[in-house]
Amino acid sequence: MASQYSTNLKIELIQTGEQAGTWGSTTNDNFRYALEQAIVGYGTVDFATDADKTIAITNSNASQAARCYALNVTSSVSLTATRNLIIDPAIQKTYLIYNNTSGSQSIVVKTSAGTGVTVANGTYLQVYSDGTNVVPQISRLPVLYGGTGATTASGARTNLDVPARDGTDATGSWNISISNATSNGYGTRTVSTSTPTGGTDGDIWYQVAT
Repeated sequence: MASQYSTNLKIELIQTGEQAGTWGSTTNDNFRYALEQAIVGYGTVDFATDADKTIAITNSNASQAARCYALNVTSSVSLTATRNLIIDPAIQKTYLIYNNTSGSQSIVVKTSAGTGVTVANGTYLQVYSDGTNVVPQISRLPVLYGGTGATTASGARTNLDVPARDGTDATGSWNISISNATSNGYGTRTVSTSTPTGGTDGDIWYQVAT
């Protein structure tokens, strides 16, 4: 009977009486490719066209990017809209996704039939495919992604307190740039137009809103 393969990582399972004298090579490949890639591997997946991309692990214990724990997701072309990175067939696996695509677009990591998770351009996000849907690996997120488990972070304010060059509080108008301030797939961040009660000259405030 020929070898079988595990459902998720496609580890080669040698059948009784098979591969006499050669099973050691198969076992080594299982360790150095199938297992090591899934635990610590870093692979590149490329959107060759401005369209959705499907990845799959085939019945082989040879090196495969789709089996890696961390995926550097690139694009040979500039993406013009949010594209899907589809895991098909759907398996149970954790991925650390780096959206390194061109075009400043988000990508959605999902299965062919299930729901997915949006990963903003230029950011990392750890996700888990449960065999049906892809979900965030961590459910309580920092304020940047909508608050620590809260449904909204509207009204949260942080005092940046920027002093003038002479050491006193700064006055006048200031231009503020907040990285990725438009959308990251979870919400937006906007700069407050008014000074909250208790604010002083030179205090710069920003508001996080979903």
